[in-house]
Amino acid sequence: MDLFMMNCELLATCSALGYLEGDIYHKEPDCLESVKDLIRYLRHEDDTRDIRQQLGAGQILQNDLLPIITQHTQDKPLFDACIRLMVNLTQPALLCFGKVPDDPAFRHHFLQVTSYLQAYKEAFADEKIFTVLSETLYNLLQLDWEQRAEEDNLLIERILLLVRNVLHVPADPYEEKNVDDDASIHDKLLWAIHMSGLDDLLKFLACAQSEQQWSFHILEIISLMFRDQTSELLVNAGQMRSAQEKQKDMQELELLRQKELAEKRSRTLLRGARHSRFRGSYVIQGLKAIGEKDVIFHQGLHNFKNYSHDVGKPTRRVPKRKQMAQDSENQRRSALNVRLFLREFCIDFLENCYNRLMYLVKEGLIRERAQQHDETYYLWAITFFMAFNRHQNFRPDVVSETISNRTFHFIEKNITNYYEMMLTDRKDATSWSRRMHLALKAYQELLLTVNEMDRSKDVNIQHSSNVIKSNIFYLMEFREIFLTLLRKYDERMQPRSFLRDLVESTHLFLKMLERFCKGRNSLVVQKKRVKRRKHSQKTLQTEPTPEDLEQTWQIVSQELRVSGFQLSESLTQSAVPFDATSETPVDEQRTEALGRIQDCIMSCAGPEALSLLRAARAVWPEGDTFGSVEVEPEEELELLKQILFTKLPKSVPLDSALEEEDGLELEEEEELESVAVSETEFNFLDFIKRFANPSVVRPYIILLRSYSQNSVHTNHCITRMLHRLAVDLKMEALLYQLSIFSMFNKILEDPAVAVYQELVTFAKYVLNRFFVFATKNNKAFVELLFWKNVGAVREMTEGYNKDGEGKKKCKWTPEEEEQLQRLYEEYKDSGVPDIVETILPLLSISHTRREVVSHMVSMGLVDSVKDLKKERKGTRIVLWTEEQEDELQVLFEEFRDSDDVLGNILKRITAKRSRARIVDKILSMGLVSDRRDLYKKRKPSAPGRSSGMTEEEFFDLTGEPREKELEIEEEEEDKSDQDEDEQDYEELVDNSAKEGQKSMSRDNSLKKIHSLRNMVQTLQQQGLSGPVLWLQNSLNRTADDREEDGVSHPVALVPLTEENEDAMENKAFQKLLRAVGIRAPTDGQESFWRISSSLSVHQLRSVAASLDMVEETAAEGDSEGNQENSLTVEMEDNDNQEMRAQALRALLLSRQRKCASSKSKDSPSFEGSSDTVEQSDRIEEKISKKRRRVLDDDDDDDQRGNEQ
Repeated sequence: MDLFMMNCELLATCSALGYLEGDIYHKEPDCLESVKDLIRYLRHEDDTRDIRQQLGAGQILQNDLLPIITQHTQDKPLFDACIRLMVNLTQPALLCFGKVPDDPAFRHHFLQVTSYLQAYKEAFADEKIFTVLSETLYNLLQLDWEQRAEEDNLLIERILLLVRNVLHVPADPYEEKNVDDDASIHDKLLWAIHMSGLDDLLKFLACAQSEQQWSFHILEIISLMFRDQTSELLVNAGQMRSAQEKQKDMQELELLRQKELAEKRSRTLLRGARHSRFRGSYVIQGLKAIGEKDVIFHQGLHNFKNYSHDVGKPTRRVPKRKQMAQDSENQRRSALNVRLFLREFCIDFLENCYNRLMYLVKEGLIRERAQQHDETYYLWAITFFMAFNRHQNFRPDVVSETISNRTFHFIEKNITNYYEMMLTDRKDATSWSRRMHLALKAYQELLLTVNEMDRSKDVNIQHSSNVIKSNIFYLMEFREIFLTLLRKYDERMQPRSFLRDLVESTHLFLKMLERFCKGRNSLVVQKKRVKRRKHSQKTLQTEPTPEDLEQTWQIVSQELRVSGFQLSESLTQSAVPFDATSETPVDEQRTEALGRIQDCIMSCAGPEALSLLRAARAVWPEGDTFGSVEVEPEEELELLKQILFTKLPKSVPLDSALEEEDGLELEEEEELESVAVSETEFNFLDFIKRFANPSVVRPYIILLRSYSQNSVHTNHCITRMLHRLAVDLKMEALLYQLSIFSMFNKILEDPAVAVYQELVTFAKYVLNRFFVFATKNNKAFVELLFWKNVGAVREMTEGYNKDGEGKKKCKWTPEEEEQLQRLYEEYKDSGVPDIVETILPLLSISHTRREVVSHMVSMGLVDSVKDLKKERKGTRIVLWTEEQEDELQVLFEEFRDSDDVLGNILKRITAKRSRARIVDKILSMGLVSDRRDLYKKRKPSAPGRSSGMTEEEFFDLTGEPREKELEIEEEEEDKSDQDEDEQDYEELVDNSAKEGQKSMSRDNSLKKIHSLRNMVQTLQQQGLSGPVLWLQNSLNRTADDREEDGVSHPVALVPLTEENEDAMENKAFQKLLRAVGIRAPTDGQESFWRISSSLSVHQLRSVAASLDMVEETAAEGDSEGNQENSLTVEMEDNDNQEMRAQALRALLLSRQRKCASSKSKDSPSFEGSSDTVEQSDRIEEKISKKRRRVLDDDDDDDQRGNEQ
């Protein structure tokens, strides 16, 4: 803008400021008022920012304001006003216009304001100016908090804002065409800040406890200081390169030299040694022109490689909305002295300021004290300073504030938010994409830091790294963030640099996860599943026909007559036909009560309708609407019938009436979601299968297109992911795509192919596999045209389905259905592992498993397909149910003193699992502390020990002595008879297995209670009564919480007193914890003992009751307890005596017949058998008496009911 175009009043105001004579500035008497007038003018400028442009064209800041603050510092009012005006003038252009204008005229004004700001920045690159600012700031900071006035705080903030605005001005790419190691305007500005000592004041403000309100300003200034800098360059500034770095540079130079020589060699081979003036014409055989003839090529052969049919055609214009996003990263190497100063600043800042400043900024962000988008500076600081610390003598303690799970969660939340805003705010999608890229780089740097901690020689640092990794890998959000970003990648909004960082971060995460899984037998992770169910807002109600009403009335009347019109007390109390607090009038409530009675009758709920009728009669006795007070039951029945057949007005809710007015459909359904959180064992290969998707492979191929510009590490990350899919998952068919093969062809024909050996090896592998596959599948070349998912890959490799196959519904004849039902009834209780596999070969007409299962569901033989789901090896037994854990604990307590604990458990456990799974579960339950306790003891075991329940155990179960059975076994001679008897016995035992197992669990639970009381008595003698009481209170409190919430979660036992902490280290107390069912902390993941979520409320309270303090002199109490236990055992055994007596009687009768046939001379065994038979007869007679007594009681009740 021309100076002569300046407004007259504005020009007069600027002239009244003063004048510069040589190096001395003479101010006018009205200088202060003129500065205030300029501030007032700026406040009322228009949308084109005309006042700002005129002041910039007049160079008021360079010629007037800067000399005033350097030479007239003592005039405090004038100095404050000038600082205030300069803060306004140096305001970024984006803040002035809101955004980069789209209109050409406003775009011109925007660029004009930016050019004036660049001139201001060049003028500020003076050491004198920053010396004045730093001295003023230093004097203000010397004042105590009580001595500072409000104007002093405002001046501190304005000085910081002025420095921020000047550093924020972007560089002019047309004016500053400096090479690396040359000083730019930004470098000169940084050097002036350093020489004035302002950088030291910034570090003081960052770490001073009394100056924490300036934390956001300090962080923003520091981020602008390090703009265009990289942490690697600053770390290596002024240092001698190591031999390894020199070797690496030599290798890179050698690769570039080989690439150049290869290209030169290829050009030499294409050209002849002798130059031809006549280039010649060639016919390209096999390539058709517009007509039927071959193409004639009129150029040299060396140009044939670049030939295309598109040569000479106008370039197709790509719409702006479909253009690829451009990278905005600008990195340059500053002058050496500036890099050395910035390096020292980083070291001091990390040592003294980083943790405190980042804590204050994080608290401000969480409590929403910051301005919009201030979190980007926080993300930048994490990326830059943690990378600097990682390259410069890695020390986790100086960045400990940002190495936590909270930081991971904060960044993950911001990435998700940025992605959602990028989709919704399309106009500003580029800005949201840049913020998302910044958050991704911060997440990547956190992973790199944790990975570096894993390599540390300090054991504590390694342990901290394992804890962080276990929490990251446990949560599903952290595991699947990279998978989600790859699937949602859009090259129109996200630049290529974002994709590069995303691929490298994914490679690092998978490598860390794979290494973490290899060091453990199993990894338990969190799994979230979204349950979607459709809820109908309103359904159409059809009018019932008279036939339906008559049928309903027959059912209701019969039900009421059978019950004798008698209602239960709970049903009578729950019937409330009138609400006194409601605003609905009494008459309307009476009509609603009639409607409710009618609805109950329609739903065949006769007792509810009768209770509502009687309650309504008590509320409205007048009018006989609900009958008279002294009404008979038959009259009530007739009254209910009249209510049923009467057409009553239906009340329509207000919401539904509004919906009808809006024209919404009555059958509109809304989708309700609920998230089910569970835990499962993690499988790394299953996780990698999630990446076998075209939407994930496509971004890798996009990045592979620029393989020649990519770094060696980036190409390695791409190749490793494709190798995981093609080799590890054996899904190389996923890469059978024409664009991928074209890329492979380009790589193989590259003159510098030796530089990309890894890519070449992988490309040859995929191509070889494809050509082998093409010999087997004649549609292989057609499949190259399409991207394929896992289902298409399976069809390509295993065979295609015929047209219509799987869609035709199989027809079942009545004979086949009858046969299917008969086979199902025959085998449903047989205990076969898979009933469908048993039925399939027995069907007269062959059907597939899917057909049989679906037809069994349609016939109503089973409720759901899940009931007949085929059990896969290793999938059904991943998670342990509560019953299985209880069974394992019972078996362990039973065989813990045997020679082979694990072997006995493996033989008797119901759900068969591998030895390693059972060992891991026993360790996680805290039953043993070391897996060596489960090793088989080297002692001779008792001969004749067989699997399953033996006869000795059976006699122990029934209380019979073993001597008689041993005598019987000694007299057995007939081998075949013995086999038959044992077979009969096993069948009987199988029939009573459930009852026997329940009895065993009860006996073992009683033994466990005795052992717990012995442990408590031992701990009481050691003086640990307080911790035992604390444990008992914790169990009771946990039981109350679970009963109230209805949800079971693991509860940590946190000792808050020194006595409890010492007890947690005591071996005897730990033994008690394991016996109670409290599991020890998992190595690397937990720190406290936890009450297992598998313990029910009843189990917790029973265990807590068993921890009661035992007095040493309470002999009588012990005897009474023994009597109570014996009575409890006797009462529990009575339930199962019938099945035991039947099995025992059948076994002994078979033995008696066998002994009679062998005509043995000795009789004690018969006597013992007869005695046993007599005892079993007595038991059976006793049980039958009980049964008759119960049946008689039921008959008496029926008779009394009929008499009434």
